[in-house]
Amino acid sequence: MMLTWLGADAPLLEGARVVLGERRTRATGALVASATVEQPAYSATYSLATGETGVVSRVSVRAVNADGEHQVTLNRSEDGIWLVDHGQGAERTDFDGAVDVDVSACVLFNAIPVRRLGLHRAAGEHELYVVRVQLPDLSVRLVRQTYRSVEPAGPNGGPAVVSFRQGDFTADLVVDDEGLVLDYPGLAKRI
Repeated sequence: MMLTWLGADAPLLEGARVVLGERRTRATGALVASATVEQPAYSATYSLATGETGVVSRVSVRAVNADGEHQVTLNRSEDGIWLVDHGQGAERTDFDGAVDVDVSACVLFNAIPVRRLGLHRAAGEHELYVVRVQLPDLSVRLVRQTYRSVEPAGPNGGPAVVSFRQGDFTADLVVDDEGLVLDYPGLAKRI
């Protein structure tokens, strides 16, 4: 399937081709962001692969802005070791057991923990360590995020609401039957 999100408060457009299994997600996408007071204009492309359990196995991100190009690849082994490569050789880390990746401003990445944990279908709350890739500089750091079911989908399907928190920031994400974001208030809405 092809999905597109349009920025809510900032000039932003994200498009992705997504292939889903029960919990598996494979995607390639692109993001274009116009300049704002906080950041210069940039574009980015990404690819994402999770295993059958929804755990991230590989993420690759390439960003371009007026200063040049940057790239990062994150690979997670089955024993939980992450290899982070910015093009100068991979660094090994375990990121405190993190199994999810979040790329700033990319709506698709919020679906990874929602789908893996089934939060769009059943009540639950999980505080997670997440590997965060910041756009456009592609710095990588470990963050804590909390996902909580606010309103799971009904027995006949339909949208669900999942609360997302990182630090002082919170948002109630509206997701579809597959756990893919329909509306991320303040960031983007699927069109």
